[in-house]
Amino acid sequence: MAKILITGANGFIGKRLVYHLLDKGHEVFALVRVKGTEFKTENFSRLKIIHGDIRFPNEMDPIPEGLDAAYYLIHSMGSLVENLVEAEVAVAKTFVSLMETHSVKQIIFLGGIIENEQELSPHLSSRLAVEKVLCSSFIPSTILRASLIIGSGSASFEIIRDLCEKLPIMIAPKWVRSFCQPIGIRDVLFYLEGVLLFETTYNKTFDIGGPDVMTFKDVLQRYARYRKLKRLIIDVPVLTPKLSSYWLVLVTSVRYSLCSYLVESMKHSTRKLNLDIDTILPHSCLTYEQTLDLAFQKISQNEIVSTWMDAWDVKKVNKDLQNYIEVPREGCLKDKQEVQVIIPIEDVQSKIWSLGGDKGWYALNWAWRLRGLFDKLIGGIGMNRGRRHPIELRAGDTVDFWRVILADKRKLHLILYAEMKLPGEAWLEFEVDREKMLLRQIVTFRPKGFWGRMYWYFLLPIHLIIFKNMAHSIAQKL
Repeated sequence: MAKILITGANGFIGKRLVYHLLDKGHEVFALVRVKGTEFKTENFSRLKIIHGDIRFPNEMDPIPEGLDAAYYLIHSMGSLVENLVEAEVAVAKTFVSLMETHSVKQIIFLGGIIENEQELSPHLSSRLAVEKVLCSSFIPSTILRASLIIGSGSASFEIIRDLCEKLPIMIAPKWVRSFCQPIGIRDVLFYLEGVLLFETTYNKTFDIGGPDVMTFKDVLQRYARYRKLKRLIIDVPVLTPKLSSYWLVLVTSVRYSLCSYLVESMKHSTRKLNLDIDTILPHSCLTYEQTLDLAFQKISQNEIVSTWMDAWDVKKVNKDLQNYIEVPREGCLKDKQEVQVIIPIEDVQSKIWSLGGDKGWYALNWAWRLRGLFDKLIGGIGMNRGRRHPIELRAGDTVDFWRVILADKRKLHLILYAEMKLPGEAWLEFEVDREKMLLRQIVTFRPKGFWGRMYWYFLLPIHLIIFKNMAHSIAQKL
C-alpha cells in the first residue's frame, strides 16, 4: 500500500483517480483548494483531505511526511490567465520545492501530447513548461501525455456531445482537419496507476492514446453515427480561434476559458508518436466507440463520478465553503417566500433536490434560460452545465449556474451560491419546517455598489413572479 498525494483532486481526472487508488488499497491524500469539498467513498479511513492552494504554501494544511508519490494534476484552464506559461511554471516550481522538502519518491504528471515543440498553443506550451520544471527536480518524474480524454463529464466529451446533439449542420473551422487520438478515462486511470512506483518509468515521458487516429471532424462524424444522427459538417478557413471559442460557448456547456484553450490546442495534431508505453505497460485501450458506450452507460445509470464542472474558479470565491453556509444578513436584499406545505414532505424534498437540469425550476423556465443565455453572452457560464445527477446533491456540485454549498437531507436544508455574472453575490436557500409544514425559500443578494442595487430593483418585478410561483409549485403541487 502506497502513501499518495493527489493535487487537483476535485477536478474531473483527480476525483476519479482518488476513488481508483482507494479501491486499489492505497492511502490517499487529496489536495483541494476549497474547504468543504466532499468525496463519496466507503474508504474514508484511507482518505485524508488537505485544504490549500499550491500558489500559497504558507496557507496550506500541512503535507504529510513519508509520501511515496505525488500526482501533479493542477492546471489554470478554469479561467483565462494573462500569461499562462508563467503562471503554470510558478505553481510547478512551488510544488517541486514542497515535494523535495518532503522527500517524495516519484512525481507523476498528466499533460498533453506534443507533436511539434515549435508550434504550440498557450495551453500546450504551459504543459511543456511544467514538464520541464518537474523533470528538473532530483525527484524521479514520470510524464504521461494524452490527446482528447473521453469520459462522462470530461470537457472534450461534453463539447462533442453538445455539438452533435444540437446542430444538424455545423460550419466548422479548419482545425477540424487536425489529427488526434482519443483515449477513454478508464485507460488514462490504468496508466496513471500503472506507472506508480514503477522504476522503469522514472525520468521518462510517454504518449498515451486509444487505438483510433482520426481528425477532429472524424471525431464528430463517428459520434453522430454512433448516436444515429445525420449531421453535415462544413469546414471553412474563415473562423478564427477566438470566433470558434465564442461559438462553442454558445452551443456547449463548457465555459469560455476552457473553450479558448481547447480550440487553440486543436489547431495542432496530437497523435501518439512515442510508443514506449506499449512495451513497458502492455494494455489494450478502448476504441472510440467503446469509450462512448461507457460514457453513455454511466450517464444512463446516473453514475457520473466527476465532471469538468467540479473544479471551482477560486479567483471568484472564498476558499472555504463554510463562509457561504452562513448566508449573510446585513447589507443584503432579500426575497422571502413562506408557503404552507400541503403535499407529502418526501415529495417536497424530492422536488427541491431535483431542481435545475432537465427538471427545470418549476416556474417560468423560459426566463431562467434567457438569463442563462445573457450570462453566456457576457462571458459567464450560462445554464448549460446542468447537473451531475438528477436527484442527488452534495456540497460542491453544480446546478446550472449555481453551486451547491449545503445539501442536508436530514434537516431538509439546501443552499445554492450563484456563479453567474452578477454585480454582487447571490444565494438561493430552501428550508422545510416539518413541525409547521412550512417551506421557506429565501433569495439573498449582496449588491456591489450602486449598480448592484439597480440590478436588483430592475429585475424585482420578474423575480417576484418567478420566486413566488417556484415556492408554491414546490410546496403545493404534485
